[in-house]
Amino acid sequence: MEQRKDIFCMIVDDESMAREVIATHLSKIPNIKIVSSCSNAIEAFSYLREQVIDLVFLDINMPEISGISFAKSINKNVKIIFTTAYRDFAIEGFELQAVDYLLKPISFERLLKAVNNYFDIYADDNLSKTKELPHNDFMFVRADRRMIKIDFESIIYIESYSDYIKIHLTDKTIVTRETISAIEAKLPKHNFLRIHRSYIISLKDISSFTNEEITINNTSLTISRSYKKDVLQVLEKY
Repeated sequence: MEQRKDIFCMIVDDESMAREVIATHLSKIPNIKIVSSCSNAIEAFSYLREQVIDLVFLDINMPEISGISFAKSINKNVKIIFTTAYRDFAIEGFELQAVDYLLKPISFERLLKAVNNYFDIYADDNLSKTKELPHNDFMFVRADRRMIKIDFESIIYIESYSDYIKIHLTDKTIVTRETISAIEAKLPKHNFLRIHRSYIISLKDISSFTNEEITINNTSLTISRSYKKDVLQVLEKY
């Protein structure tokens, strides 16, 4: 039997108690990892630019930007489970192809059913599809008004600057308007390592490292606190 991959989740709700309830329920479910818990859509947008998120537990009735507006504006690959105290929003929620619609107060049993719906429809299906995909040794990025081919072998490290990134290659640097998380998803996991919300490095180009930083191509890059444990576990295998 295939082991399920971890699902990275975000909770977005302007009520702290509601976020705590959902987080407590999710902590009991295997393969669910809470990446962030946000009190509004603006904060959530910021995390989505920097983190890989599979599933969002999204309150509909929020100030400034509603859950419905937020759901309409994000990448369609990010799946939504709506949460709300108002039953009237259900139809519009499902029109956005939400995985499920949870009415507050949310019980563990009902939330577990919603998560299992996600696994049944998306996670397991995506896992099988991933196995069938060929492993390319390159990717294309948009720069200078064209799509440029980049060989993974030539990438030394990738650096994020808000809404664009610099891809440092062996012979040049390419700037593209893209998020670092979107680029990370294209990279072969066994060759590259995320060490900071702003840095992805090529493992083969590391010249030295400490618990605090990695030196690569004569450049010292900081290992952030949130990534340190995973980074050191990977590096200590070599």
